[in-house]
Amino acid sequence: MAALKTSPKLSFTRFFQQLDPLSKFVFISLGLFSTGLLTFSLWRLAGRLTAPEIILAAGDTEGESYIISQAIEKVVESRSNIKITVRETGGTSQSLEMLKIGQVQMAAAQADVASEEMDVSTRKTKPSKSEGKNAGLRTVAVLYQDLFQLVVRDPSIKEFTQLRGKIVALPAQGGQYKSFQKIAKHYGLTDITITGNLKGQQDYNDTKAEKDFESGRANALFRVRAVGNRGIATLVENYDGRLVAIPQAEAMKIKHPAFESTTIPQGAYRGNPAVPDKDLPTVAVSRLLVASDTVDKSVIREITGIIFENRQAIADAVSQEHPEVKPLIANIKDPRESKSAGLPPLHPGALAFYERNQRSFVQENADYLALILTVILLALSWIRQVKSWMESSRKNEADEYIQSAINLMKASAGNLENNQKQLDEIFKKAADALIDERISQESFRTFNEAYKTSREAIEREREFNQEQIEQKQRELSASYIKAIVELLRNSNVSKDILQQKVDTILKEVAEKLVIEEISQESFRTFIEAYKTTRDAIVGRLG
Repeated sequence: MAALKTSPKLSFTRFFQQLDPLSKFVFISLGLFSTGLLTFSLWRLAGRLTAPEIILAAGDTEGESYIISQAIEKVVESRSNIKITVRETGGTSQSLEMLKIGQVQMAAAQADVASEEMDVSTRKTKPSKSEGKNAGLRTVAVLYQDLFQLVVRDPSIKEFTQLRGKIVALPAQGGQYKSFQKIAKHYGLTDITITGNLKGQQDYNDTKAEKDFESGRANALFRVRAVGNRGIATLVENYDGRLVAIPQAEAMKIKHPAFESTTIPQGAYRGNPAVPDKDLPTVAVSRLLVASDTVDKSVIREITGIIFENRQAIADAVSQEHPEVKPLIANIKDPRESKSAGLPPLHPGALAFYERNQRSFVQENADYLALILTVILLALSWIRQVKSWMESSRKNEADEYIQSAINLMKASAGNLENNQKQLDEIFKKAADALIDERISQESFRTFNEAYKTSREAIEREREFNQEQIEQKQRELSASYIKAIVELLRNSNVSKDILQQKVDTILKEVAEKLVIEEISQESFRTFIEAYKTTRDAIVGRLG
C-alpha cells in the first residue's frame, strides 16, 4: 500500500525530470500563472463579499451638495455592496477637518477651501489641529459649480463695497465664511458685521441666517450655492431680495487659483420683473467630491464608475422636493476638465477609472486571459517547432560532413594524398559550421569520430602502400645485385667488357634511384655489392 501511495509522486518526479528545458519552463510558467490567477480571483471575491462602509460629510441639509450626496448614496448602494452614510456638517471646513482626522472618508467641499488645505510646495494636506496622523486629501470628481451670491434688500446697496458698516447674515464657520472673508479682504472691507459672530450665536446656521434676512436684522445675505438655489429663490420671491454683482474674479484668482469668473444669468430667479435684471458678474468655485487617501483604491474606483455611468439614475434619485438640484447632476465631470487651478491631486481610484482605457491588461481585461494563454502556448509551440527544424537542419548538415568523411574512407586508394586533402577541407568546413552554430557540439563530436576513423584508414592505406613500394624497391635492388654477381661467374668475358656491363648496371640503378623506384637504402646496398664486384673483377683479371 505504501508503494502505491508514493508511486504517483515518484512518477511525477520522473516525468518532470525527463522533460527538456523548454518544456520545464512552460510547465513551471503555467503553474505560477494558474496560482496567481486563483489568488487574484479569491482576492476579488473576498473584496466583493466584504462590504466597505463610507461616511460622506455633505454640509448643510438644505445645500445642493447634501441633496446630491443622498442621491449618490442611493444609487451606489443599489449597484454595489458599498455602504454610504451621508452626514450633515457645518460646511466645508468642518467636513475637511473630519476627513483629515478619520471621522469621515469622503466629503463634498468647495474647491477654494479644499485647495487651501493643500501645502503648495509639497502638494500634501496641511496638518490638522487635532492630534494624531492626518489623512491626505484627494479629489474624486467635480460635482457642479457653486457661485458667490450676495442677496440684499436695501436699495442703497448696489455694490459689494457698499457693505461697509452693514450686517451680513452668514454663519461664522465653514467654506462660505472663508470665501466671504476672501472677497471682503480683496475689496478692503474690515468693518462688516457677521451675524454668526454675534454673541449667543454658537449654533448659527443657514436657516437662522435666512430668518435674520427675512426679519430685517441683517442687511444682506451671502451664499456659495448653485444658481437657482431654493433658499435664495424664496428670499427673492417673498422678501424682495436682489442680487448684487461681485466683479473682479480674474483679479482675485491671482491669490486664489480655484476662483473662476462667471455670471448669474439675467432672470435666473425671476423672469418678470427679472432678477437679476441683467447678467451679473460673480465668482464661481467647483464643488468637489473628495476622499481620504486611506480609502482603498478599488472602492473609490467603483464609486467613481457608478457616479459617471449612472448620472441619470442619480438625477432621478434626487428628492422631488428639490427639482432645482436635478439639472446639476449633468455637470459632474472629471476634475482634469475643470478650469479651477490648484485642486487637490486625484485619488488613485478615481484616476484608475478616468484612465480606464489605459488600465492594466491583466486587471481590466480578464476575459482575454484565456486568449493570451492560448497565444503564449501557440507561440511556445512554434518556438519549439522552429527549434526542432533548426536542430534537424543542423543535424542534416552534420550528417553530410560525416557521410563525406565515410565516403573518403571508402574511396579508391589510388590518390591517398588527395583524399587526405579533401578530408581536411571537410574538417575545416565542419569546424566553421560549429563556430557559426549551424551544427551542434554533439553533432561535431560525432563527425570528429568519423573524421578520425577516416584519417586512420587513410594512414593505414598509406602505410600499406609504402610497404609495397619498399618491397618492390628491395626486390628490384636484389635483381640488380644478382645481375652483377652473375657477371663474376662468366669467365669467358674480358675485363673491359665486364667492367662496362657493371657500370651499365650502376647507371641503370642510379636512374631508378632518381625516379624513386629504388630507395636510398637499397641503393647503398647495391653500391656495396657493386664495389665488391668491381674489386673482384680487377683482382681476377689483373
